[in-house]
Amino acid sequence: QVQLVESGGGLVQAGGSLRLSCAASVRTFSSNVMGWFRQAPGKEREFVATISRSGGSTLYADSVKGRFTISRDNAKNIVYLQMSSLKPEDTAVYYCAARSVIGITDYGSRYDYWGQGTQVTVSS
Repeated sequence: QVQLVESGGGLVQAGGSLRLSCAASVRTFSSNVMGWFRQAPGKEREFVATISRSGGSTLYADSVKGRFTISRDNAKNIVYLQMSSLKPEDTAVYYCAARSVIGITDYGSRYDYWGQGTQVTVSS
């Protein structure tokens, strides 16, 4: 069983930055592909970014490419999402997810474990 706890959300002005963290309580963290997804009010959950087990491969949604950076620290069992140049349309609940099968993917249904989410609000 994998437990994921997100933190770092909050209220920020447009153009600002935030760094989200996701702490995983699992001994084999480095065996999991990790991802970030988000869900805005009234909208479906959407893919944001994913990172391979070693951290050597990443994939981003077009809407965040060049502004967001996903990284991981396998020694600390943490995955990060550095968000810069934030826009009001980035406002959403951000979820961390873990996938125990090899291979990065932007399909949420292929992730096995999910955190409770952290709210990010970007004001204009």
